[in-house]
Amino acid sequence: MDEVQKCPEILTVVHGLMEDRCDLRFVLTGSSTRKIRRAGVDLLGGRALLRTMHPFMGAELGRDFLLDHALQVGMVPLVLGAEEPRVAIKGYADLYMQEEVQAEGLVRRAGSFARFLEAVSFSHGAVLNTSNVARDCEVARNTVESYITILEDLLMAVRIPVFKRRASRAVVAHPKLYFFDCGVFRALRPRGPIDRPEEIDGAALEGLVLQHLRAWNAYRGEPNRIHFWRTPRGTEVDFVVYGEDGLFAIEVKNKLRVHSKDLRSLKAFRDDYPECQPVLLYRGTERLTVDEIPILPCEEFLAAMRPDDELPH
Repeated sequence: MDEVQKCPEILTVVHGLMEDRCDLRFVLTGSSTRKIRRAGVDLLGGRALLRTMHPFMGAELGRDFLLDHALQVGMVPLVLGAEEPRVAIKGYADLYMQEEVQAEGLVRRAGSFARFLEAVSFSHGAVLNTSNVARDCEVARNTVESYITILEDLLMAVRIPVFKRRASRAVVAHPKLYFFDCGVFRALRPRGPIDRPEEIDGAALEGLVLQHLRAWNAYRGEPNRIHFWRTPRGTEVDFVVYGEDGLFAIEVKNKLRVHSKDLRSLKAFRDDYPECQPVLLYRGTERLTVDEIPILPCEEFLAAMRPDDELPH
């Protein structure tokens, strides 16, 4: 049964059938749990397994996975299966996301939400400042907070918290924000003469790595948590994966060549957490090791990431 959030009462019926018929199995899918929770209906607690589906991973596409193409249109199956993916992703971002929100009856003014989507796209891959977003889209700060929560409930965006375990130095307090798919981010992000293409490409590359990490972790049963690490002085590691699989520090560089200065953040994190496994991902094609830190081609790393295996190294 698809889109069960549109008829939350169906869960009560499913619950009854599960009690009476042990031979029946149900697969219930939906794009939001918000309406179901607010309706106060039976959530099948203890009787159902919750799983999240993510955009394609590179390993699922095999030889069809091309990093440059993925960075332009993302990895949403509906988009990749379209005859014109670039047109499809634009329509998906402009129409589907707003229509989904309106269909849920979650916002009163569609115009405000449209301005918010554009404004918050500048926060993709950045430390989230809701006051700045509110000023840019001309709405109240608490309205921006509610809009971001809506995006999270609809699985369209995610906030990544800062890594604070056993912190030996000060770190920032605010999370980073990412859209669930790099193609959706690129479609929403305005571009003009004063926008640097490499800035947008870098944010898209970070987002692509994150969506792979989230899918990898989710399909493993979520034994880990994904964070980032940033000090008030700006020393930052893009992603910190911590959990049953270990402690990984991942830095993403949208460069064909890397220099020793690109490793400073990973070295600082390793100084604080000697147990970590650091890795730098870049746009080049050669595997390197500098100061005992692996430097891997990002395309190779993503293509080799499989839920039934540890992170590539």
